[in-house]
Amino acid sequence: MNAPLPLDALQAQTLTEAVADACNRIAPSWPLDRFIAVNPHWGWIDRPIADAAATVGVLAGMTLLPDAAPLRRLLLADMAGRRDAVVHQISQHCAAFFDDGQARWHAAVDVGLYAGWRRQLPHDRGTAWPPRRAAALAVLADWPADPMAAVDAALERLQVPVEGRSACLSAWLMDLNGWASACAWRHWQAGLAQQEAHDLRLDLLAMRATWDVLLADALPGPQVEEWARAWATVPAAIAVERARQSAGWDRMAEREQAAQREVMAAMTGTASARAVPQAPRVQAVFCIDVRSEPLRRALEAADPSIHTRGFAGFFGLPATHRPLGTDWQQPQMPGLLAPTLTIDDGPADRSLGEALAARRRARMSAAAVWDGWRGVPAHGFGFVESCGLLYAADLLRQSLPSTAGAASWQAAGLSADEAARLRPAVQIDAAAGARLAAGVLRAMGLVASFAPLLLLCGHGGQSANNPHAAGLDCGACGGQTGEVNARALAELLNDPKVRDALRAQGIDIPAGTHVLAGLHSTTTDEVKLYDTAAVPAALCGHLEALRQALAAAGNAVRAERAPGLGLPAMPAPALQRALQERANHWAETRPEWALADNAAFVAAPRARTRGSDLGGRVFLHDYDHRLDPDRGVLTLILTAPMVVAHWINLQYLASSVDPQRQGSGNKLLHNVVGGGVGVFEGNGGDLRVGLPWQSVHDGVQLRHTPRRLSVFVEAPCEAIDGVIAAQETVRRLVDHGWLHLLAIEGDAVDAKGDDGPPRFMTRLAGGGWREAAC
Repeated sequence: MNAPLPLDALQAQTLTEAVADACNRIAPSWPLDRFIAVNPHWGWIDRPIADAAATVGVLAGMTLLPDAAPLRRLLLADMAGRRDAVVHQISQHCAAFFDDGQARWHAAVDVGLYAGWRRQLPHDRGTAWPPRRAAALAVLADWPADPMAAVDAALERLQVPVEGRSACLSAWLMDLNGWASACAWRHWQAGLAQQEAHDLRLDLLAMRATWDVLLADALPGPQVEEWARAWATVPAAIAVERARQSAGWDRMAEREQAAQREVMAAMTGTASARAVPQAPRVQAVFCIDVRSEPLRRALEAADPSIHTRGFAGFFGLPATHRPLGTDWQQPQMPGLLAPTLTIDDGPADRSLGEALAARRRARMSAAAVWDGWRGVPAHGFGFVESCGLLYAADLLRQSLPSTAGAASWQAAGLSADEAARLRPAVQIDAAAGARLAAGVLRAMGLVASFAPLLLLCGHGGQSANNPHAAGLDCGACGGQTGEVNARALAELLNDPKVRDALRAQGIDIPAGTHVLAGLHSTTTDEVKLYDTAAVPAALCGHLEALRQALAAAGNAVRAERAPGLGLPAMPAPALQRALQERANHWAETRPEWALADNAAFVAAPRARTRGSDLGGRVFLHDYDHRLDPDRGVLTLILTAPMVVAHWINLQYLASSVDPQRQGSGNKLLHNVVGGGVGVFEGNGGDLRVGLPWQSVHDGVQLRHTPRRLSVFVEAPCEAIDGVIAAQETVRRLVDHGWLHLLAIEGDAVDAKGDDGPPRFMTRLAGGGWREAAC
């Protein structure tokens, strides 16, 4: 093999661009404590989806189609029969490097990911080295210390042709897709914070490329040379794969059109079913999450004086939450955004807050010392023998059926009474608070005709012994529940000073209107209302009516969901208890179906969908284009909530059709890595990303139908075209077929009456519209 050539300026630029392209193809994967859905092929949206699918099929064996099995282009580690060993070795090193408090003994991280691996590898006696280990170690001893130089040296030493290098780099990185995605998340966070940071994806790429060099000497020279030349044929292989997958895309399009027809039929029902029956006593704003749709439908049926709306569940607050007495800050917003606000916890009495904070710090410090002592390896057996029985009662209690949910991590170090005294609030002055509130209310389409009671209802899941529990919570809240955001916005909107400043913004919230916060448990379909003692006495009747309607709606939705969870018909109280016990059961692998079978996103007035049964498969965002003359809200919807819904949709699709490469595998085999970086399936291999198999499959059949998201927007076609032309990400998603976009023409009824059936128009790839067949 030829010795590595020195880099000149042109070669350096070409290599840098090729490496950047390979790195940017990797989608980020969020840690377990803030696990949110992501399109695993986000880095490929600059290409038509069919081309991207063929490319990842050839380079990494991934698929976006059911029943497709593309052949993965073999890397040298595969040819040497060492691929699993290589992935395991690199993965174990990454697990140690990224560990955040899980291990008691830590690997040195100060030298960097690649440098630490290069220093440690020669001393690794647990690695299955090739037969010529001495030769491999000799290569490693003289190998470049700089990761970019190492990548260049690998390409040169292996004689990868220039025209095939980008493909080879992508294949190497996707061979460690889990850890590459974890590194991509760190790069994503640095970008949101506008910080320069070393790209750890480059380190990972250097490690994987170096391994193929080390293994090359164990293979016959002609075989390595043939492998290298084959990289020049990648475009032809992709074209062949694209043609082979064509029929699969046609079948998927048929399923997607069938789903579109169902949604269109639901929105063309009788106008009387959609008409607003009376002025509202309660306006209830729910997250657009598909799990909110059945509860909204049931709530409006239980009490027609309650009108519901859909809005992103973080309620427009791009904030981090800082629990009282801690230095921890938890993002409470979509992963697309950077925080600009802080939500702090505290009681009304400031002196009490200082006392609670001090008390909590002392308790948590003592707990940390105890955990540190019992976790020392030398104490392991002695601790169990001397103190194990102290835990028996607690273990027994947690193992028995229970309807009481576990306390959240935000309440650690506080008693239940102490935690109940805390209220989250945005740290902002009245003028800035009014500007923030005005933007939120306009985006909601709620600027006048306020009901006496306004409910802001976030949502969250409930499960036990579940590393992916955050995935059941609100993706718009960064994988947390919506409680903090709902309560903080309610506090802001109830502030008299903010209301006074809001009037200067053209929004007058009547003195007789009170804003209330709530939380919908999507696992049990119960709704908890917060701070009800602050509701004025004059509105107690409204509050009681809301409680009764929520209870009735919960009963209806639980009965609707029960068959899908394998539960038999039973009286409402018994079913409620059964779902509560299911949510707290340590061995329950399917506490709920979360967003499985999501199919569509609708941005339109509630009058368009009121009374329609959408089966818990549709994201519902209120939008009235008549209140949006500058199209600012439309732009916001298409660039944020729609993108988040697309991420959810593609994650479910990919985890369903390709569980081995794009799902996280079997829950029963999960081991948490690095304190929450992700999970292994078993004790090693690559870090697993995506959804567990039990989240999309019930043991007999798939519970998610793989299909792209269909987006319905009630707005003029030219207005939608204007947003597409101005927003590159939206244009790529639409023109490259990553989702379907349909316009609804004809204003929805706002009161009793009939404006005629709507007309649906489908956006064509590359521009133009045609009428959709209903």
